[in-house]
Amino acid sequence: MMRLITRSALFAALASASVSPTYAVDFVKEIQPLIESSCLSCHVGEDADGELRLDSRQAMLAGGSSGPALVPSQPEKSPLYTLIVLPADDAEIMPPEGSGGPLGKELTEKLRRWIAEGAIWPEGVTLKLREKNRHGLESPDDIELVKRIHALIIQQSGAASPPKISDYSQRIPQTGVAYHMVAIAGGEFLMGSPSQEPEREPIEGPRARVSVEPFWMGKYEVTWDEYEPFMVTQVDRSKDGARTDYDPARHGVVDAVTQPTAPYMEMSFGMGQSGYPAISMTQHAANKYCQWLSAQTGHFYRLPTEAEWEYACRARTTTAYSFGDDPAQLDDYAWYYDNSNEKYQKVGLKKPNAWGLYDMHGNVSEWTADQFTKVYFSRLGQQATSPFVAPKTLYPRSVRGGNWNDDPAQLRSAYRRGSDPVWKQQDPQLPKSIWYHTDARWLGFRLVRPVKVPNPPEMYSYWNSATNKR
Repeated sequence: MMRLITRSALFAALASASVSPTYAVDFVKEIQPLIESSCLSCHVGEDADGELRLDSRQAMLAGGSSGPALVPSQPEKSPLYTLIVLPADDAEIMPPEGSGGPLGKELTEKLRRWIAEGAIWPEGVTLKLREKNRHGLESPDDIELVKRIHALIIQQSGAASPPKISDYSQRIPQTGVAYHMVAIAGGEFLMGSPSQEPEREPIEGPRARVSVEPFWMGKYEVTWDEYEPFMVTQVDRSKDGARTDYDPARHGVVDAVTQPTAPYMEMSFGMGQSGYPAISMTQHAANKYCQWLSAQTGHFYRLPTEAEWEYACRARTTTAYSFGDDPAQLDDYAWYYDNSNEKYQKVGLKKPNAWGLYDMHGNVSEWTADQFTKVYFSRLGQQATSPFVAPKTLYPRSVRGGNWNDDPAQLRSAYRRGSDPVWKQQDPQLPKSIWYHTDARWLGFRLVRPVKVPNPPEMYSYWNSATNKR
């Protein structure tokens, strides 16, 4: 005799079957590697983003400033899960582009099931950051590569003592393009603007006495002649810029450095190329150019810190501009809104500052190495030595110098601004590119080479400060 089943009983049976997994998710094999490679870079230690640590189950349950990250058995109430299944172009997606995201369906489903099963976490297991690229593959551009570059730099110096600092010119080995570095003696200066300076903004002070160590700085902003061979290569690359054909047996240290994926438009936007400043790169791209150049030359290059940049710009002055307080003199020293013809101009056409640095005011704004913070000066205190605000999040990062589209107030030596995701608004890619700021056609950078060579972890930190950040 056939047994009849009611509709409610059928639905109950189907629901039970749909939530009963065929196997338990293995935390150590399937969940731990995912969290360690995609989440911990921003959520570990005392400086964890949003005060949220993800290195232990207890930390996830305790949560941060926005509440707990994990609600066992309820993935739909667990930000650890709900933030990873957002649309790819959502600014809140976790992990973001460049940090392992967006995750594939298989990985998100494993995480959902693990939480639904009660978020079982073996006793005594604490997670540790592991460096992986966005595709889950080992990248040749890692700390071991930086150690090799460091060894080349030490070998190139040929001495344990710092080199004698003087101006020099050099050619990029792979391209033969010349670049020029100006020696900047270390010293002490008043950083920021005085309260009575016209057009002053609150984030420019209160002024602090700051000392910096000696360094070299690029005489000019990095030009397309220097930058384009780094940006455009005839090599297939993954999204993170690693060569898809990389072979340690036949490729050297320069080949291992990640480089930009091919641009999807002409990045000078018709404003000029040879002799003109390179523009629209992300800070990550500028950092990687510094690493690429370092690997070729045996000198350590990076972006300037905010303190180094302002010290070099001021050139011993305390006035609004390096040439004085009168903006009427800007036409002699800078390209800005009133004289630029709505585009950048070739580098070095205006007068330099007293230290021989061109276009420190105007032409293109310039990346620095720091995280941008409105409380920069309160963090400095009354006196600071070689200050640097190490980046913790992708936005905002500090930009200095003013540009061809700015008014005189934005060209002052103390003027500061922070980067913004809107600078990628017209980027057609989803997720957005880690290499290009399509809407910042006034943004470039210049090089710094400190006299004191840092150790490999410090080098790695400078060159990868925008990696695994959101």
